[in-house]
Parts: sequence; C-alpha cells; structure tokens
Amino acid sequence: MSTSIQNGLSLAARVLFAALFLPAGISKLTGFSGTVGYISSVGLPLPTVAAAVALIVEIVGSLALLAGFGTRFAALVLAAFTLVASFFFHAYWAVPADQAFVTQLLFFKNIAVVGGLLALAAHGAGGWSLDSRRE
Repeated sequence: MSTSIQNGLSLAARVLFAALFLPAGISKLTGFSGTVGYISSVGLPLPTVAAAVALIVEIVGSLALLAGFGTRFAALVLAAFTLVASFFFHAYWAVPADQAFVTQLLFFKNIAVVGGLLALAAHGAGGWSLDSRRE
C-alpha cells in the first residue's frame, strides 16, 4: 500500500475517532450536572471528579487525535477510558433480559473501539500529523 494511502487512512481513523469522542466530551461539559447524575446512578465514587476527568479525556484526547499530536499516548488513554467505561455503563450481564441485547451491542462496540485505538497507538498518527513533524 502506498504511503499516501496509509497517511490518508491514518488521518481518516483519527478524524472518525474524534467524531465519536469530541461530541461526547462536549455534551458532558454542557450537561455537566446530568453527567454527574448518570455517573452517580451506577454507583461510582466521586462522580463530579469522574465527570470532569471524562470530559477532559474525551475533549483533549479528541483534539490530540485530530492534530496527530501525542497520538500514541492519546489513543492509549482513550482506549483505557473506553474499556473501563464499558464495564460500568454497558454491563449487559447486570441488566434485565429485555435490555441485554442493546447493552451487549454497545459493550462490544466499545471493545471494538478499544481495538481500533490500540491499533492507532501501535502504528501512530501517520505522515499527515504533527507527530510526523517531530520525528
């Protein structure tokens, strides 16, 4: 595969991940009290701190991916965040049977997102990034 195609695919991957995480982070910022309430509803400690951490991870991580700056680190942080969040917010094994299918689908969608982020962490941002200018 040509370098140009690889760079384009890497950029597309970064943009698509940002399209998932950036709106989520912004919605946590604009609906902060609702986010705190949702985190409280699953029994996590320090829900206000958790909400602040979540929105920072999602917004800063997304912007890092978009720019291709610190991409490997940002992808690892977003992967860890997504994995942990999946167990608390998409625990399909703990919901009523009529909700299990959708919750399980969301859980495994997140697991796939973690896989994509790990691939991005392994391979880097590509040539069309700020990271490539620093190497």
